[in-house]
Amino acid sequence: SRSRSRTLAQSLVCKPFCIFPYLVSRFCVLALRKKMSTKINKIFTEQIPELSAEDAAKLEIVKNVRTTPRDARFPSQNQSNHCWNRYNEWLLCLKSTKGDEEGCKNMKQLAFSICPSIWTDKWEEEREEHIFAGLQE
Repeated sequence: SRSRSRTLAQSLVCKPFCIFPYLVSRFCVLALRKKMSTKINKIFTEQIPELSAEDAAKLEIVKNVRTTPRDARFPSQNQSNHCWNRYNEWLLCLKSTKGDEEGCKNMKQLAFSICPSIWTDKWEEEREEHIFAGLQE
């Protein structure tokens, strides 16, 4: 019965409102991950045509963009606490390195990749006005 369910789920290939939504959604996630990683690998492993210096710099930035990895301290779907924590960890890094932006670049990228830009813009303004509720410089 289990193998029959899996075969049925695989034959439905990501159709909504099916009989076995858990199996199908799990199968779809795995299939999409495999498909996307293959596409990304194709994008960055094929020979790149001649690029201008500006375009090469942009491509390098895109290659290195990563989102914040999973953090066991924040297991729920709501990642707002994770965002707040990453942002304050970046500020703590800045404080400990006496404002060395280059040394904390990775932490900034992690914070800004998980936080909505509206929040980070607001927090940046609050830091400039010295009314930010998190870590102070």
